[in-house]
This record gives sequence, structure tokens and C-alpha cells, in this order.
Amino acid sequence: MSRNNISKVVRYSRDNLPADKTDWARVEAMTDEEVVASALSDPDAKPLTPAQLAKMRRVSRVKALREQLAMTQAEFAEAFHLPITTLRDWEQRRSTPDAPARALLLAIERGPEIMRRLLREKAA
Repeated sequence: MSRNNISKVVRYSRDNLPADKTDWARVEAMTDEEVVASALSDPDAKPLTPAQLAKMRRVSRVKALREQLAMTQAEFAEAFHLPITTLRDWEQRRSTPDAPARALLLAIERGPEIMRRLLREKAA
């Protein structure tokens, strides 16, 4: 932090990440017990309590799929002809995809490039 108590935000692109300083050979040589002991000794990464775990929610499958494809909500909605508001509602669990939408999402999950091509051809 600076003298003014202001943090500097640094953003990296996927192509320009900082060098990895982890000694992976050392990590891979650790036993499971050593890994657990090391994790428990880290003051910045204490394990969650059962009460904290109970409050957590899974990421929606729609959001996980979109992130797996490295797409923004706008890109995903446009590429697959979905209203962005509907996509947001699915991701925030305000609504659930109906049967045809689930079928579309499954097709996207199994073959995203094929679905993009098919939907591009239909639009043209």
C-alpha cells in the first residue's frame, strides 16, 4: 500500500501473466498430511467452518459453462442468440432454464464451436 492507504490494482491478460514462483517439485514431493498441515498453518487461508460452508452456493452451470468458454455474458448471449437478461437471471439463479433452453445449453457444452457455426449460418 502507498502512504495514502490506496492500493494499486494490477490487471493481467492471459497472455501476460507474472512468472510463477511456486516450487512445484517441492509441492509434489509433499505427503497428503504435509499438504493439510501447510494449508492449516496459512493464516490467510483458514478452512471454512461447517456453518460457513452451509452458506455457500454453487456457481450455476450456465455461468460455469460461459466461463469455461472464456466469454463475457454479452459475448455468450450474442453468440448463442440468448437474451442477455435471461442469461443473467440463469446465472444469478433468479430463474431456471426450461427444457428447450437446457437442451441448447447441453449442445453448447458438448460442442461449442459446432453450435456457434450452426447459429452463425442460420443468422446469415
